[in-house]
Amino acid sequence: MNFTLSGAISIVGLLTLRKVSTPNEVIFASLPLLFALHQFTQGFVWLGLNHLISHRALTMASSIFVFYAQGLLPFLIPLAVWLIEPAGWKKNVVAVLMVLGSLLTAYSLWGLATEPTTVHIVGGTLSYINPWTDNQYDATVYILTTCGSLILCSSISVQLFGWLNFIGLALIAVYKPYGFTSLWCLYAAMVSVLLYFYFIERRIRFLQEIKEKEYGLSEELEKELKVMEKKYPKITSKIFPFVTPGSNR
Repeated sequence: MNFTLSGAISIVGLLTLRKVSTPNEVIFASLPLLFALHQFTQGFVWLGLNHLISHRALTMASSIFVFYAQGLLPFLIPLAVWLIEPAGWKKNVVAVLMVLGSLLTAYSLWGLATEPTTVHIVGGTLSYINPWTDNQYDATVYILTTCGSLILCSSISVQLFGWLNFIGLALIAVYKPYGFTSLWCLYAAMVSVLLYFYFIERRIRFLQEIKEKEYGLSEELEKELKVMEKKYPKITSKIFPFVTPGSNR
C-alpha cells in the first residue's frame, strides 16, 4: 500500500511542481512529492519488519521516516505557508508559528539523533516510539505549528487541507494513538493531492495577471492558459467571477 500510494502521489507531486509560477511556491509545491517519498520510505520499514531486508536497512528507513515526520515537518510546513502568504496579520502569525516550529524541530532532531527509535506492528499499524518525542507537549506544539499554519492561510484550498489534517490527527489520536506518526503521514499524503488544484488556481491567476497588465505572453504560455481555462472553468470563474473564460477582459 505504501509503495502503491507513493507512486500515485509522486505523479500528482510532479504535476504540482510543474504549476509553480514563483520561487516562493517551490517548497509548498514540493509537499505532495515529499509525502510520496516519505511513504516510499515507510514501505521499506514494512519490508524490514517482515525480515525481507536487513536490520541495518530497517533502521535506516525508520530513522529517515521519523526524522522527516517528527523532526522536519513542524518547521517545513509553516515555512512553506509563510512564503506564499501575502503580507498581513496572518503572515505575521504564521511567522511566529514558524519560529516555534523551528525550536521544536531542533529539539526533536536532537532527541531523535541521541535516543533510538523503536518500531513495531500493532493492530496492523506501524507504531514508532521515541522516548524523547513521545509526550503530550511535543504533540500539542506539533499540531499547532503544522495544522495551525495551514488553517491560517488565506487560500480556502490550503485551509481545507489544514482542517482535513487536523480532523485526521484528532481521529487517529482517539482511536489509534499508537499509530499517530504512521497513520497521520499516510493520511496527509493522500489529502495532499488537494494542493494540485490550489496551484492550478495560482497558475491561472498568475498567467491572467500577466495578460491583464499587457506584459504579453509567449505562445507557449498563451497556449497553457487557454488549456487550463478550458479544463478548469470552475477555478477560472472563481478567480474572475464576472468573466467568461476565453473572453476579452
